[in-house]
Amino acid sequence: SPADLNIYEYDWSPNGEQFAAIAAPGPADNNWWIAQLYAGDVRSGAMRALYHPPAERQIAVPRWSPDGSHIAFVGGLMSDEGFIGGDLFVMGAQGGSEPRNLTDGRKSSVSGLSWLSAEQIQFTEYVGGGSAISRIGVDGEHDETMWRGEEGVHEDGNYPNFMASRDGAASVLMRSTWERAPEVWTGRIGDWRAVTHANGSQRPHWGKAENITWRDQTYSVQGWLLYPDHYDPAKKYPMVVGIHGGPSSVRRAEWPSSHFDMSVMAGLGYFVFFPNPRGSYGQGEAFTRANVKDFGGGDLRDILGGVEEAARRAPIDAQRVGVTGWSYGGFMTMWTVTQTNRFKAAVSGAGLADWESYYGQNSIDQWMIPFFGASVYDDPAVYAKSSPITYIKQVRTPTLVVVGERDAECPAPQSFEFWHALKTLGVPTELVVYEGEGHSFHDPKDRVDVLRRTIDWFDKYLRAE
Repeated sequence: SPADLNIYEYDWSPNGEQFAAIAAPGPADNNWWIAQLYAGDVRSGAMRALYHPPAERQIAVPRWSPDGSHIAFVGGLMSDEGFIGGDLFVMGAQGGSEPRNLTDGRKSSVSGLSWLSAEQIQFTEYVGGGSAISRIGVDGEHDETMWRGEEGVHEDGNYPNFMASRDGAASVLMRSTWERAPEVWTGRIGDWRAVTHANGSQRPHWGKAENITWRDQTYSVQGWLLYPDHYDPAKKYPMVVGIHGGPSSVRRAEWPSSHFDMSVMAGLGYFVFFPNPRGSYGQGEAFTRANVKDFGGGDLRDILGGVEEAARRAPIDAQRVGVTGWSYGGFMTMWTVTQTNRFKAAVSGAGLADWESYYGQNSIDQWMIPFFGASVYDDPAVYAKSSPITYIKQVRTPTLVVVGERDAECPAPQSFEFWHALKTLGVPTELVVYEGEGHSFHDPKDRVDVLRRTIDWFDKYLRAE
């Protein structure tokens, strides 16, 4: 392929003479958000552009049909490379026409795909806080759901855990839920059996997980409520709200695995609430796009509505509720404490205090254009209205701020700016910068330290029993 193009993903044509590729010129980390679909010739290395998506649509997982006539891919508003969600598109392999959306209006987010034949595509999708495996004809007809469940199943992107045989008759996946640690399962779709038992001794350190839904304006919103370990219905408990990153992502029902997972709090006498507000996957593209030019607006209303629904269902002490998150969740934590005093303690991980200064500090500013509609130089007002620093004098909530020294996605100066303001205004706060760490921490000692500091902070201000 040409030296001036970065190839992010590719798939062979059936005859082995071409490949379909998602590609863009450098810098590689930044330009995935403007990548196009190409066909590359194996002998000459020449690349021919097939599809230039609009700015508000990113594309991923190109897949060539078995007869060579079509290329399918996932297209949607995606805030992070490799964390895939959107609609299923198909177009002629020669280009020259707009791709057809086979799942337009579907109340889910396609997360991966494979061709079963020249006429049929099988795909995984996020549905609410769970997943499904479905099939659809290349003409958009004969739509069939093969399996649906409350766990995370996705075929492509980062950390895929599902693969089917070429004819779709057999499949293998790594299954995990709130109740069951990961194992490898095989069999016909929906009729799987475990073939490994490596985690058989593991048990949850939390109580039951409840799938809850509530309405906010025009949307039905979903989230997961984890009960405390050794739950006693006669007692009142504190609660921690964990907001996922992205924003184009979703918290699924699966065994916790990330380095900043608040499930640990349920083992220490807390309810833990994981909302999937507008901007998340699992409810269709309109829902994923509902926070465009409105960061911290409708999504915060969704979260607050979910907190009230959780408190209605369970014995949660309204005076002992905390909020936290990492990346976009870290921003939402900073934003939340500038908008409401509902929460008595907060922990912001890799947050964003000022979208205007952030635009010039981070290494992936291309991701912001689809969400804000323009660069900060063309429309600074839309960035300022969603910046926590704009409303900083309204903060009363004690807030712990943690970040990696070398975070290029949510740079440390953003955390320093927020901490500095709270310190100046007399709001209880601490700042911890982890030497050598980036956006995701790799040193196990640092991962444990973040959790310990978070636990100590919430214990101090929420006074868990």
